[in-house]
Amino acid sequence: MRKLRSRLDKVLEIVQISLFAIMAAVGAYQILVRYLFNKPSTVSEELLTYAFAWLSIMAAGYMFGKQGHMRMGFLADRAAGGTKKALEIVSECLVFLFAAIVMVYGGIQITSLTMAQKTASLGIPMGYVYAVVPLGGGIILVYSILNLIQMAGEAEDNKKAGER
Repeated sequence: MRKLRSRLDKVLEIVQISLFAIMAAVGAYQILVRYLFNKPSTVSEELLTYAFAWLSIMAAGYMFGKQGHMRMGFLADRAAGGTKKALEIVSECLVFLFAAIVMVYGGIQITSLTMAQKTASLGIPMGYVYAVVPLGGGIILVYSILNLIQMAGEAEDNKKAGER
C-alpha cells in the first residue's frame, strides 16, 4: 500500500508542478502582452483560470492523501483511545461518501452535460474543464481507502501489542 501511495504522491506532485509552471509562463506572457504591446490576451486569461481550477482540485486530493488538510479537531482532539479511532474512521467514511457521490458521480454528470458547450476563448469543450472534479474525487477515494487500510493495520498492531 505504501508503494501505491508513494507513486500516486509522485504523479500528483509532477502534475501540480507542471500546472504551476504553465501558469507562471502564461501569466508572464499575459503581463508582457498587456503592458508592452497594449493588447490583452483573453486566451491566456481563460487558460490561467482553468489551470488554477485544476491545480486547486489536484492539490486538495494530494493534501488529503498526505493528511495535511484543514480540519476542525475540537471534538476529535478531546477524545481518546477507541472513541478517537472511531471518530477518525467515521470521518474517513464520510469523506469517502462525499467524494463518491458529489465529486465522482456529480462530477461525471456535470462533465457529460457540459461537453457540448465550448469555452469562450479557447474553444474547447467545458466538459474538459469540469473533468477535474471526478478525477479529483477518484484521487480522494483512493487515498481514503488507503487511509482506512492504514487505520485497520494500526488497530491490528495495537491489538497485538496489547496481547503481549
